[in-house]
Amino acid sequence: MTATAMTQPEPLVVAGREFRSRLILGTGKYRDEQVMVDAFAASGTEVVTVALRRVNLDDLGKGSLIDRIDQDRYLLLPNTAACYTADAAIRTARLARELGGWNWVKLEVIGDEKTLFPDNEELLVATRELVADGFVVLPYTTDDPITCRKLEDLGAAAVMPLAAPIGSGMGVRNPANLRIIVEQANVPVIVDAGVGTASDAALAMELGADGVLMNTGVAGAEDPVRMARAMKLAVEAGWLAAHAGRIPRKLYATASSPAEGAIP
Repeated sequence: MTATAMTQPEPLVVAGREFRSRLILGTGKYRDEQVMVDAFAASGTEVVTVALRRVNLDDLGKGSLIDRIDQDRYLLLPNTAACYTADAAIRTARLARELGGWNWVKLEVIGDEKTLFPDNEELLVATRELVADGFVVLPYTTDDPITCRKLEDLGAAAVMPLAAPIGSGMGVRNPANLRIIVEQANVPVIVDAGVGTASDAALAMELGADGVLMNTGVAGAEDPVRMARAMKLAVEAGWLAAHAGRIPRKLYATASSPAEGAIP
């Protein structure tokens, strides 16, 4: 392996598909569509997610938000945001496949309007049915190792535990749980929701996550394009650090220059 190859993150593989970038961006909350497109380019992302219940699928090909996304360049990942039951999420995913041919879905089943935390019971029901129906399912869930394991057992192509509540910008609130989820997973772990700045993304990756998905952290920044670039670098730096083998933490100092061989 060349030195250059060793300093680049390995590709992310989900459901047999390879991505050079480990950063996924959303499409909501940008002040205009041009800023959104520019942020995508600055981030290096290859996957963008769209809330299907917040766009008019009848407007496809007529200047809709989805039409601004170059699907030769980006994998469009429909999501079922604003669905509060398994049935609603399943219907939304099936409608997307019928109208747009998309069989990948970021599965969201929300359990509470104020916190936007997932309803994990309904999420498991929806995952089981959509996997059986041939979808590539990436479920958004709480940072609960048991639920993540159950989702994987049901055939989820990845698990997507939250870092913090959607749009909160609080960063990783439970690093211990995230490490357990990563340790037990046999599918990619993509941290989703709550990332506010580049250090949050880097921490998620240093804890062993395979990728990070965010929307508000970029779209809500004063300069979304600059923040998108920062997030790209943070995800790459976090992955490299996680795989470089950090030094152990010690309570006391250790001299950087050994005493042996020192000039008297």
